[in-house]
Amino acid sequence: MSLFNAYMSLSGAYDAEVIREEKLSHRTTYRIGGPADLFVCVHSYPALKRTLEVLAREDIEWVILGKGSNVLVSDAGYRGCVIELGREFSRLAFFEDGRVTVGAGVLLPKLVRETLSHSLSGIEFCMGIPGTVGGAISMDAGSRHHWIGHYVQSVVIANAAGSLRRLSADEIEWGYRWCSIDPAAIILEVDLLLKPGSKDAIAAEMNRRTSQRRRAQPLGLPSCGSVFRNPPDGSAAKMIERCGLKGRSVGGAQISKMHANFIVNAGGATAADVVALMREVHEAVQERFGVDLSCEVKFLGFGA
Repeated sequence: MSLFNAYMSLSGAYDAEVIREEKLSHRTTYRIGGPADLFVCVHSYPALKRTLEVLAREDIEWVILGKGSNVLVSDAGYRGCVIELGREFSRLAFFEDGRVTVGAGVLLPKLVRETLSHSLSGIEFCMGIPGTVGGAISMDAGSRHHWIGHYVQSVVIANAAGSLRRLSADEIEWGYRWCSIDPAAIILEVDLLLKPGSKDAIAAEMNRRTSQRRRAQPLGLPSCGSVFRNPPDGSAAKMIERCGLKGRSVGGAQISKMHANFIVNAGGATAADVVALMREVHEAVQERFGVDLSCEVKFLGFGA
């Protein structure tokens, strides 16, 4: 593996920005994590394909990162290349039949706002959910009763070699915080089908969702959102609270006093602090309720 060769091969010659030793604490909503050996923001499909070819040739591990809203990065960082999808993957197109073509790099809040301006209804429940559209599709973002996968018509993906494929809606299974798209695939673009609606009604529902999140979630502190998936017919937050862990701290990490399924960076938290709290929560809930909570958070740089 030669990081230097990869850096030299990618720097300056292609439609991409290449950075060495990029601090991932700057790239995640947790504001936690060490550096990535390489960080490449690709602004076109040819740049992505070339990047994948170089990384394969140099035997360098890589990962796609959106806005880092559901990621905990190791304090030691990531020994590989982090790829971000840039300009060409940040486009939006609206059609008269209610279809919306969205690049995977588009911010989900931006998409929601644009659907309002076009009087299109369906994804109001995504209001306030951070991250990119690609990340939202991969984890079927939404609530317990509403999810973005319901509105998907097709998804364009690339494999590790950069080959493209379009998946139709009936080729994809959707579930709670999950979809059947290969985790190794790169989501590049999605077609959604929304319905015309009253702009006033759409705005009212978005405002309701925003107010609800502000009342219930600790939006003023860095976090990665909900840490554990809700078990069937249960609430992870209520279980954690009943274990007496609300407000519990390890180092700079704290179980939110507002929402027990959020672990926040209260100041200077490390990834080790967060992991310690996650383990404590998991063990306490399992001991008291016999429930094996499943983590929603994606871990980067922690090894096998």
